[in-house]
Amino acid sequence: MRNLTFLTRLKPFVAGAFSLMLLTLAAKSFANNDLPDLGTAAVNTFSLEKEMVYGDAYMRIIRSSAPMLNDPVLSQYLTELGNKLVAHATGVKTPFYFFLLQNDEINAFAFFGGHVAVHTGLFLNADNESELASVLGHEITHVTQRHLARSLEAQQKSNPATIAGLLGAILLTIAVPQAGMAALATTQAMATQSKINYTRLHEKEADRIGMQILVDAGFDPNAAADFFGKLATRYRFTTTPPQMLLTHPLPESRITEARNRAEQYPKRYIPDNLNFQLAKARIQVRFSSYSDEAVLSMFDKQLNKQTYSFKEAALYGKALALFRLKKFDESEKIVDELLKIDDNNLFYIDTKADLLTERKDYAKAIAMLEAQRKMKPTSQVINANLANIYIEADQAPKAIPLLEDMIFLDKQNQLPYQLLSAVYKKTGNQALEYFSTAELMALGANYKGAIDQLNFAYRASESNPLQLARIEARIRQFKMADKEMEALK
Repeated sequence: MRNLTFLTRLKPFVAGAFSLMLLTLAAKSFANNDLPDLGTAAVNTFSLEKEMVYGDAYMRIIRSSAPMLNDPVLSQYLTELGNKLVAHATGVKTPFYFFLLQNDEINAFAFFGGHVAVHTGLFLNADNESELASVLGHEITHVTQRHLARSLEAQQKSNPATIAGLLGAILLTIAVPQAGMAALATTQAMATQSKINYTRLHEKEADRIGMQILVDAGFDPNAAADFFGKLATRYRFTTTPPQMLLTHPLPESRITEARNRAEQYPKRYIPDNLNFQLAKARIQVRFSSYSDEAVLSMFDKQLNKQTYSFKEAALYGKALALFRLKKFDESEKIVDELLKIDDNNLFYIDTKADLLTERKDYAKAIAMLEAQRKMKPTSQVINANLANIYIEADQAPKAIPLLEDMIFLDKQNQLPYQLLSAVYKKTGNQALEYFSTAELMALGANYKGAIDQLNFAYRASESNPLQLARIEARIRQFKMADKEMEALK
C-alpha cells in the first residue's frame, strides 16, 4: 500500500503530547487519589490485570503522539518475527503486540501488557535478521520477567508518592530517555547506587534469557554481541548516544559476557532472511531521512558492485525508489521480474498493487489480490490492499467485510478504521462514518472527541433502533474509559 495516506505523522516524542502526558503522570500521580493505590501493599500485588490496564493506556497515548507506522507489510513482517521469538519464550502471561515508530534513532522498548515498540532506525542499523531478533528477544524478556513491575516492587519501602511518580517516570524513560532521565532524577528511585544496580540486574537477565530465546528460535547467538559491539564502536566518543544506550547501558563487560555466552552454543551457519532485507530496503526508501535520489543511487551502486546481501532486496529497493520518483514503468518492470522469482512474496505483491492502482488497472489488481486472499485469508497486507483498491475503484461496499475481518483479528490496528471511514464517506453513510472515526479517536485516547463523533452518529441514525442502541452503549463505554484515563493521570 502507498504509505503516505496511512502514516500517522504527528508530534515528535520529546516535544510531543506523549512526553507531556507522561510527565504529567509522573508529577500528578501522587497529587490526587484517582490513581490506583500504589502503596506498599498494592505494589506487592501489582497484578497482570493492572499491567494490562497501564499498557493499554500508554499504547493509546503513543498512538496519539508518536510517529507510528501503519504500513501493513512492515507490520506483518515485524509481528511474525516477534511471534516466532515469543513462541520460544517461557513465562508468557500476556499477549504481545509489536509495532513500528518512524524514527531514525536506534531504539526499541517494551512496556506493560506485552507492547514492544521498534524504531525504524533499528532496521537501518542492523545488518541481518539475527541482529534485529537479538534486540526483540531482549525486549520480550523484559516483559516475560515483568521487570517494570519488579522495579516497582523494589521500592516497597518507599512512600506511595515516590512509587507513583516512578511509574510515570519509568515509562517515560523507556520511550523518551532524555526527558525520562530528568524525571527520574527528581524521584528517590534513582537516588542510590542500589537502585541503579537493580536496573543492571534486569539488563543482565534480559541479555541471558533473550539469547536463549534467540537460539531456540533458530537465530545466531553471536548477533547480540555483534550488534552491541557495533554500537559501542560507533558511539564510543560521542556526547549524544542513541536512545537505546540511554535505557540499555553498554559497558564493555556486557559485550564480553554476550560473546562468552554465545560461545557456549554449538557453532552453526545461520543464513540471513530475505524478508528482513526487503523490510530494510522498504524503510530506507519510504521511512528514512534519505532522499529518493540518494536511495536510488545507493541501490544502483549495490547492484553494480554486487555488494548486496540479496540481489532481490537491492532490486526491490530500486523499484520502490523509482516508484517514489514516479518512474512507474521502470519500477513495474523490476517488480514483474521479482514476481517471476516469487509470486507469493507480500513485499512484491504490495508494490505491484500500488503500481496497478496508479494506472487505474483495478480489475487486474483485484484479480491478483483475490487469488492471494484464497491462500492468505488473514493477511493484513492482502486485505488492506484489496480494501483500498475497492475504495479507489468505486466498489467501496466490498471493502467492508475485509476491514471488519482486520478489526476482528487486530483491534489495536488504526488502519482498518481509517479505511472504514473512507468507505462510509464514499457510500454516504454518515452515521457509520462518524462511528468509525470515533473508534479511531478512541484508539488514540481521545475519548471526548470520540463521544462527540458518536453524538453526530446518533443524530444521523434516528430511523435505526439497533444502531442507536449500539451507539448509546459505546458512548457509555467511552465515558467510562475517559474517566479511567483521567484517573491514571
